[in-house]
Amino acid sequence: MPLIGAHLSIAGGFDKAVTAAMALGMDTVQIFTHAPSRWEVKPRATKSGSSSGWSGNPIPPEQATTFRQAVQASPLQMPTAHDSYLINLAAPNAELRQKSIAGFANEIARAEALGLTYLVTHPGAHVGSGEETGLAQVAEGLNAALQQNPNTSVTVLLETTAGQGTCLGHRFEQIAQLLNSVSEPRRFGVCLDTCHIFAAGYDLRTDAAYEATFAEFDRVVGLSHIKLFHVNDSAKPLGSRVDRHAGIGLGHIGDTAFRRLLTDPRFQHLPMILETPKEDDDGQPMDPINLDKLRGFLADIR
Repeated sequence: MPLIGAHLSIAGGFDKAVTAAMALGMDTVQIFTHAPSRWEVKPRATKSGSSSGWSGNPIPPEQATTFRQAVQASPLQMPTAHDSYLINLAAPNAELRQKSIAGFANEIARAEALGLTYLVTHPGAHVGSGEETGLAQVAEGLNAALQQNPNTSVTVLLETTAGQGTCLGHRFEQIAQLLNSVSEPRRFGVCLDTCHIFAAGYDLRTDAAYEATFAEFDRVVGLSHIKLFHVNDSAKPLGSRVDRHAGIGLGHIGDTAFRRLLTDPRFQHLPMILETPKEDDDGQPMDPINLDKLRGFLADIR
């Protein structure tokens, strides 16, 4: 069976996400290790007062221990983090790029401290420098961040994107190029986001479209590289290249594709994480509803 979970808040402490996951009967969980719209690195000053690179912000050991113990005492498997939205390893601006490399190195260290299995990251946006230049910058940035964390066990997952603006990772060829460009490919995998690939133009809605999309991914990248799914419907139509998540069955993808994914024998051992809206228009919590939908699809193979 796939491991079903959702992205949850760490408000009040990292272990609170574990408590919430257990209350929802989840098999796995995804978190941010800090506020995603805030930098967790700062300029490192020299004796003269000038800036010399960037330094990270480690997780206090007692907080990491509490989280690890909470996970160990639960049935949760393969806990995962998503990195900060501010990080852009493809940035043509030198200062932002160096800050992003330091920020991503810090994300790896924080995920490792928490004992997480995976760290999900968007490849970044080239902001006008061009696809090839951007992809080369991302690969160099990934390598640099890993070199600062040589002995970590957390696996970095490159997330497929919708291709909004100049974002990279919306074509399977771009993901393959990055995996072929990093210096330690064994430390990498892929997070496939259903909303993102649909918005990027890869259809999932019919049996034929679903099989064609995964056959293309297998041909270009290889299905064995998929380590985790973000299971999200799309509020925008096929090929829109707009990243807007919707609840399961409430968007343009529809229930049929998710039933097919949840029961696909090729993916039965993988985590499947919801990043769907937390509430409906009336303020009703939606995680329980979306989780129950996914569990209902699994009834087809029991």
